[in-house]
Amino acid sequence: MIISPNQLTMIRMALIPFLAVSLVYGRMGAAIAIFIAAGITDMLDGLIARHYGKQTNLGVLLDPMADKLLLATSFTLLTLQDLGLAVKIPLWLTIAVIGRDILLVLGALVFNLTVGNKAFVPSWLGKSTTVVQLGLIMMVLVSNYIGERVAFLDLAMFVTLVLTISSGTHYMLQGMKMTSEDFD
Repeated sequence: MIISPNQLTMIRMALIPFLAVSLVYGRMGAAIAIFIAAGITDMLDGLIARHYGKQTNLGVLLDPMADKLLLATSFTLLTLQDLGLAVKIPLWLTIAVIGRDILLVLGALVFNLTVGNKAFVPSWLGKSTTVVQLGLIMMVLVSNYIGERVAFLDLAMFVTLVLTISSGTHYMLQGMKMTSEDFD
């Protein structure tokens, strides 16, 4: 094997500053290409890890971290007023997305420090939320590339909000259940 899943994840993380620079300087075509490249590395690292049995503890930590960094960077920059974007992500949606992720990371950290190490397996709802969030980012990037809102963008924002809140609530309830089981 030429490249490992962890190397692909690190490549995805290394692409994030290039995406940020492209967005800051209004290079939407480059931003779209970089975002697609990041998506391809995400898809490939998962496929290779599962197909070849190359899942590692490092990969379990790095992969979601790379996703969160990509999402947080994209949502933040696509919300900023100063970039002169034709289409922006509303601040309330960015706060919901990043707020959910901060709460999940802090919750997992507190849980692991107080109760003990436990792997948190992503749920189908969490994975769906990530896919929809990434799709929304792509829609906003394309909207800014063509200079107008793409069809169904408002619906995508609403669905993103609903899934973000639903998955955050789901994970919170799972964490509370796991905490109560450990203290019974």
